[in-house]
Amino acid sequence: MIRRIHVLEDDSDIRDVIEYLLKDEGYELQLSSSFSELKSKLKDSLPDLFLVDVMLPDGNGIEICTDLKNDIFTKHIPVIVMSANPRSKQLSTQASADDYISKPFDVDDVVKRIDQLLDKKGTKANPGSTAEEIA
Repeated sequence: MIRRIHVLEDDSDIRDVIEYLLKDEGYELQLSSSFSELKSKLKDSLPDLFLVDVMLPDGNGIEICTDLKNDIFTKHIPVIVMSANPRSKQLSTQASADDYISKPFDVDDVVKRIDQLLDKKGTKANPGSTAEEIA
């Protein structure tokens, strides 16, 4: 079964690299450049994993991670937080992120971490799942 990853990244160059990399690995992707776009897309379907940047135009990825982990519809979905700010690593742990990736990142490492989280969680796509509200 194809696994879906939702990438929340406002930098189009980084988003494009991640999209190319993960599609090449056989993942289905949902891409958002803002928190409001992510919320809108979650109404249609839930991913198997979130990859979330910290610095966003309409939110903070750490706070978004906390919201996702506290929401009944998304709390079981692994979240990987990405940031160039070393302080974000500790904050992402406090927000219950499943993993943290420093920018700039090694593309092979990103794939390895995603694969490990999805294998560990035994996450399977559930196409009928939707989330009406993310706090």
